[in-house]
Amino acid sequence: MYLEVSQLRVQYPGRSRAAVDDVSFGLRAGDIGVLIGPSGCGKTTLLRAVAGLEPVAAGEIRLSRQVVGSAAHSTPPEQRRIGMVFQDYALFPHLDVAHNVAFGIHQLPRAERQARVAEVLSLVGLDGSQQRFPHELSGGQQQRVALARALAPRPQLLLLDEPFSNLDVDLRERLAHEVRGILKAAQATALFVTHDQLEAFAIGDAIGVMHEGRLHQWDDAYTLYHRPATRFVADFIGHGVFTPATLQQAGNQVVVQTALGELTDVAECPLPGAFPSGRCDVLLRADDIVHDDDAPVKAQIIRKSFRGSEFLYTLRLHTGETVLAHVPSHHDHKIGEWIGIRAEVDHVVTFDRVCPASGELCSMPCEQGGAGEGCAASAP
Repeated sequence: MYLEVSQLRVQYPGRSRAAVDDVSFGLRAGDIGVLIGPSGCGKTTLLRAVAGLEPVAAGEIRLSRQVVGSAAHSTPPEQRRIGMVFQDYALFPHLDVAHNVAFGIHQLPRAERQARVAEVLSLVGLDGSQQRFPHELSGGQQQRVALARALAPRPQLLLLDEPFSNLDVDLRERLAHEVRGILKAAQATALFVTHDQLEAFAIGDAIGVMHEGRLHQWDDAYTLYHRPATRFVADFIGHGVFTPATLQQAGNQVVVQTALGELTDVAECPLPGAFPSGRCDVLLRADDIVHDDDAPVKAQIIRKSFRGSEFLYTLRLHTGETVLAHVPSHHDHKIGEWIGIRAEVDHVVTFDRVCPASGELCSMPCEQGGAGEGCAASAP
């Protein structure tokens, strides 16, 4: 691995909880990693620790197999050969584009410096912009200049901290795809922080989901969506709900009984004995639920969100459970209307059941002893 983070902990003085706690992951040379999670989850602190801007309380950070950060040793930031692209671009307003980009390579001979500036500006699609000033550029162009400046010294690692957060929503995903192309063309290894899932999916080879200082899963986007490792990842990524289910053994097969009927494509499901009485929660994504007028299961539309080519319907079953469904937008049903639905689940993902009243893990049916009784002491 080109970047290796092992059991990293970052602890701020006077705080009982670590900002980053026991985080481990690896990033291969030429790959783009993304850290994603809610505000305050520790992703920017982790990025700053890799840059050498935050002290390491425990664990190690290795760059190209060399320890650059640990409790016993910290390589100064300027010696780590790391480039950074900030949220606010941090361009010098009094300098033109050429001088902004050349800022980190002033030690090179003039001809070599000018050639490198032209090279990276061409890479980011800003040929001939050397004499323009930041205020003459759009937000997207300013971000490209910041990226060119970070790439100019040929860093061994590039760090990007929410670089698109100041841009229009419609521009972010498109620019993320373009930046991915630029980084791949430059053969750069990069670690990127964002809170936007579409940005993460557009740019990342590997994506890490963080919550309360811990890294819950480090995987590609497909695996995060279809095989989430924890309940938090399942809830944070994409649209979905958890619905009560019971695992049953039927011959050599495991069958999942839900309010939507039987789910049978359960090759990766645990055995019923993995849960008390086989009772668990199943993750149902919006794309697992199909609108079918002939389906025996009916659900009432309680909310609808127009997404252009589709609606995101929030539906309530007769049994009280709520599910989500992506439905083509020409199926424009009214709120309160009942429609037929069926489940088409390619990946059945199960978790310990959570009591809806207490939010805690259930070790026995909550209805047997009232809300919360029989539940474990800690939430998942």
